[in-house]
Amino acid sequence: MSVSAVFVLDLKGKVLICRNYKGDVDMSEIDHFFPILMQQEEEGLLNPVLSHGSVYFMWIKHNRTERGTSSYSDCLCVCVYQVFTEYFKELEEESIQDNFVVVYELLDELMDFGFPQTTDSKILQEYITQEGNKLEVAKTKVPTTVTNAVSWRSEGIKYKKNEVFIDVIESINVLVKQEGEGWCYRVNANGSVMSSDIVGSIKLKTMLSGMPELRLGLNDRVLFALTGRDKGKTVAMEDVKFHQCVRLSRFESDRTISFIPPDGESELMSYRINTHVKPLIWIESVIEKFSHSRVEIMVKAKGQFKKQSVANNVEVRVPVPSDADSPKFKTSTGHAKYVPEKNLVVWTIKSFPGGKEFLMRAHFGLPSVENDELEGKPPITVKFEIPYFTVSGIQVRYMKIIEKSGYQALPWVRYITQSGDYQLRTNT
Repeated sequence: MSVSAVFVLDLKGKVLICRNYKGDVDMSEIDHFFPILMQQEEEGLLNPVLSHGSVYFMWIKHNRTERGTSSYSDCLCVCVYQVFTEYFKELEEESIQDNFVVVYELLDELMDFGFPQTTDSKILQEYITQEGNKLEVAKTKVPTTVTNAVSWRSEGIKYKKNEVFIDVIESINVLVKQEGEGWCYRVNANGSVMSSDIVGSIKLKTMLSGMPELRLGLNDRVLFALTGRDKGKTVAMEDVKFHQCVRLSRFESDRTISFIPPDGESELMSYRINTHVKPLIWIESVIEKFSHSRVEIMVKAKGQFKKQSVANNVEVRVPVPSDADSPKFKTSTGHAKYVPEKNLVVWTIKSFPGGKEFLMRAHFGLPSVENDELEGKPPITVKFEIPYFTVSGIQVRYMKIIEKSGYQALPWVRYITQSGDYQLRTNT
C-alpha cells in the first residue's frame, strides 16, 4: 500500500507543509478535507478515514496541528506522525515551520514514491540532523543501515559485556458490574465480571556486539500442538504483532521467533489473550449518601493472587460527590487523601501481599442546600503492579544468541503484571 501525498495542517486547515509523492492526486483536493472534517465533527460522526470522491484522507490530530495523507493506508500516516514526535519531541506548529528543511528530508527518506522506506527514527537520526551545517550533502555519510538488509541495526557495534534484558509485561483489563443506584450502592463478593482480557508485550534491551541472531521460545500453545509436546501450561496468543526485525515466514512455518535485534531498547512483540480473568485485587465497597448531611464510604480490598507475590504502588480511586467537603479517613494500612479537583478519594498502599485484606473508611460532609443537577458517578478504578508474575502464565522457555565470533552472552528475563483499564461500575 502507498500514499499519494502527505499534508501537515494547522487547526484552521492551512497547509504548513506538503509532499506530493506520486502526482496522481490533485493537490487542491486538500481544500475539501477541512470542511468534511468540520461537518462530521458537528454531526458527532468523526472518523479517522474521510473521503471525497475517489480520494481518501487518513488523518491524525496532535496538539495544535493536524496531519493527513491522501492514500489507502492509515498505517503510513501513523508512521509519519511517530517519526515526527520522536524527532522534535514537542510537535507544534512552530517546530514544523522552524525545521521545514529537516521535515522535507524526513518525508523524502520515509517514503519513496509513496511506499515506506526507512521508518526507524534512530537510523534517520544518524544522517538527518537538526544542525544546519550537517545537512549539506557533501558532509553527509549515509550509514550502512540504509542500504543494508538489516536497516534497524548498525554494523560494528561493540560491548565489553554482552547482555540482553527481556521484559514480559502484561496489562489486565477488567470491567466489574456493581449493584446499586446513584450514590447509594454496594459492591460485594457476588459482583460479576462483565468483560476481561490481557494485553501483553515483550520488550528488549540488547547490549550485544556484532550482528547476532536471536531465537526466542515461548510456551505457545500452537507451537506445542505442532510438535506434539503439549505437556505443560501453554497460552493461546491472539492479535500478535512483531517488530520488523522478526522473520515472519519462519514464525508462520514453525512458530520460531527468530530475529536480528535492534541495538538498545525496543518492543519485540505485542499480543492479546481473550480469556476470563479473575480480578487480582477485588474491591468490596459501600457508599451511602445521606441527603443534606454526609457521605459514608467503606472500601475493602483483597489480594486474589498467590501469597508469595506482592503488588506494589496500589491505588484505589473512589469517586465522591462534587459538593462533598470536610474529609475524614481511617485506614488499616497505607494512606488516603482527598483530591477535590477530581472529586476522588485516592487510597494508596505501597506494598500489598497476596491473600491479604485491607480496609478504608471515609466520611464527608455535605452542604445543607442540595444541588438540583443530576450528577453522573464515575467508576471505582484500581492501579497496581506485580513483579515476577504473569496472570496468563506465559513463559520464556529459552533465548538462544548466535554470533559468528562465538561470544557468550547473558539473557535476563523479568515478568511484570500491571493494571490496564481496571474498573468497577454501577448499573447507572
